Amino acid sequence: MPHSTVLHSVLHGGTYLTGPLARYSLGSALLPADVTAAARAAGLGTTCTNPFRSIVVRAVELAYACGEALRLIRDYEPPAAEVTPDGAATGYGCTEAPRRILYHRYAVSPDGTVTDAKIVPPTSQNQRAIEADLRGVRRRPARLASGPADRRVRAVGALLRPVYLLCGALSRPASDD
Repeated sequence: MPHSTVLHSVLHGGTYLTGPLARYSLGSALLPADVTAAARAAGLGTTCTNPFRSIVVRAVELAYACGEALRLIRDYEPPAAEVTPDGAATGYGCTEAPRRILYHRYAVSPDGTVTDAKIVPPTSQNQRAIEADLRGVRRRPARLASGPADRRVRAVGALLRPVYLLCGALSRPASDD
């Protein structure tokens, strides 16, 4: 929206979505055989772009996560030493969170004090796509409460207060995950 102050993320100048469908489509070929078999039994191919099937993909992710957790516990070795800063530095990170990918950057002073931080949450990455979806139906507000915009916003898992302000007809769900 032209008046929005929400952080928007772009990839090669375009809109993108993060989340279980992207993770699955990019990594399904790397899944262990038992998890791949479960995905096929659930009707998934090597990719999935239907946002309404994201719960099925999340179930496959859960099967993978359980196996991976057991492997990490089995193979764990304590670190040899603690890492301490020896000067000013900037570090970047990317972590997978239940709501999707989270980017972060931190700058620290020589004494280890954080002097700058920037966090790009999944919501910011999906906001542009959600706003584009809402633009397509904004002239039909009667359909928002139970129509395609509401289902699409819920399916991508980025239920934001600004969306509720834009489309007051949307009801707040119990959880956005």
